[in-house]
Amino acid sequence: MAKMNFGGVEENVATREEFPLEKALNTLADETIAIIGYGVQGPGQALNLRENGFNVIIGQRKGSKTWDKAVRDGWVPGETLFEIEEAAERGTIIQYLLSDAAQIAIWPKLKPYLTKGKALYFSHGFAITYKERTGIIPPADVDVILVAPKGSGTSLRRLFLEGRGLNSSYAIFQDATGTAYDRVIALGIGIGSGYLFETTFQQEVYSDLTGERGTLMGAIQGIFAAQYDELRKRGHSPSEAFNETVEELTQSLMPLVAENGMDWMYANCSTTAQRGALDWWTKFRDAVAPVFKELYDSVASGNEAQRSIDSNSQADYRAKLEEELRQLRESEMWQAGRVVRSLRPEASAVKVDA
Repeated sequence: MAKMNFGGVEENVATREEFPLEKALNTLADETIAIIGYGVQGPGQALNLRENGFNVIIGQRKGSKTWDKAVRDGWVPGETLFEIEEAAERGTIIQYLLSDAAQIAIWPKLKPYLTKGKALYFSHGFAITYKERTGIIPPADVDVILVAPKGSGTSLRRLFLEGRGLNSSYAIFQDATGTAYDRVIALGIGIGSGYLFETTFQQEVYSDLTGERGTLMGAIQGIFAAQYDELRKRGHSPSEAFNETVEELTQSLMPLVAENGMDWMYANCSTTAQRGALDWWTKFRDAVAPVFKELYDSVASGNEAQRSIDSNSQADYRAKLEEELRQLRESEMWQAGRVVRSLRPEASAVKVDA
């Protein structure tokens, strides 16, 4: 474990240099990794682990769409693809990658297979942090660990195929074997993490729920909608409003921020843009700070978790979800977005004369 300085604060991190893939493979040489769930995180983590040389099997309900997807991805029924209970019995490390709602539903069937010395792995701190609400209380004689990639399973897979990595957090809730640290870091390296930073199950879920509802998804959609609507009210066309609100941000400016930071991006924009951004960013910060306080308080109190549990357990949840997504999809802003994306030139069509 290495110490890294982040803006004057030291944190524990694990890197590929400190814990190379060869060491990870040796650490888990005698382990069978059973990935339960092949939906959002499952495919990316499973395929990356398999291609890195680890012993991986999948547990999924036979006949489901995700079972069929696993078969298409090369998992062989009876060899590397099993029903959930059989995979859990065979596995020494059980990666519990079902949705939070599905974890709650399947837990009574899974728990008997968590025998002494096994490891129970999560990519989200929800089930353990809110264990009084979820009922997911692991046996005392198993390791309980977490690796949470900071992005979707699709992004994890894409970056892996590009030879890059997606940063992840790691946490140890229970170290029954004395080897939980080596196990969790080996798994983090195995799934393709760029580097791993230390957290706790509680801190992971608090930051994750805040981020999803905040700048990662909820707040950014709210800001997009507010600016787009104001531009449209002032007479700007859908194309102009979308380009100034979404397209320029995602296609031009955010890649610069990702590469070199916000200050560098500011420094490489026009002086007019610089002045406006520097004058206005604190106004936006001050305007939304109370909303973020309210959001974090709701997460910390368990209200957000309970709302998710209650909503996701309703029989008509999927139908209601699809209706909400349909409304978003068919809004003028995102209809305009589909047209704008269709007009992006293909990379092969963009030629630069020497």
